[in-house]
Amino acid sequence: MTTPLRVAVLLGSTRDGRFGPAVANWIRAHLDHREDMTADVIDLVETPLPTVFPVLGQPPESQEAIRLLEAVSPRMARADAFVIVTPEYNRSFPASLKNAIDWHGREWHAKPVGFVAYGGFSAGLRAVEQLRLVLAELHAVTVRDAVGLQAPWAQISSDGTTAGAGGDAAAKAMLDQLAWWGQTLREARAARPYTP
Repeated sequence: MTTPLRVAVLLGSTRDGRFGPAVANWIRAHLDHREDMTADVIDLVETPLPTVFPVLGQPPESQEAIRLLEAVSPRMARADAFVIVTPEYNRSFPASLKNAIDWHGREWHAKPVGFVAYGGFSAGLRAVEQLRLVLAELHAVTVRDAVGLQAPWAQISSDGTTAGAGGDAAAKAMLDQLAWWGQTLREARAARPYTP
């Protein structure tokens, strides 16, 4: 049997009163029901990252920055694949999520990324389209199908229980694609390390 893919679920919202944890619990429940994946939820409220970057190309000098990164970076490096959970703020994604993406480089290389977005009218999908551009620069592979939850507070309870089948079908489609790319790229990285 193939070793399950390690999927880092990156919860991008840090806003007070956020709905993100319920959405993260919902997608984690989908991951927990699969035999081909295991989930590690990285919540940027529980594991905040520094916001002041060092000189380009240099490691951080601040011991506090190093400590904060040590709580996140090794988990991202171990991941075979990612699921980003993001709201849409002003037609884009949160600054906290961009900060987490920018602190990492090799951790993204030749790994697949799926999306669970949520919001109002657009279901967060405008944020996803912008994230695809950012992650392409980091040599990540974004899967084609994303989950977009319109008004998720009407579909998902705070513990992550879903009330409808539409989102569940979208989650399965996205995770099936993530599994294919995750296995394929893991085998490729093992056979020939990726060097951009």
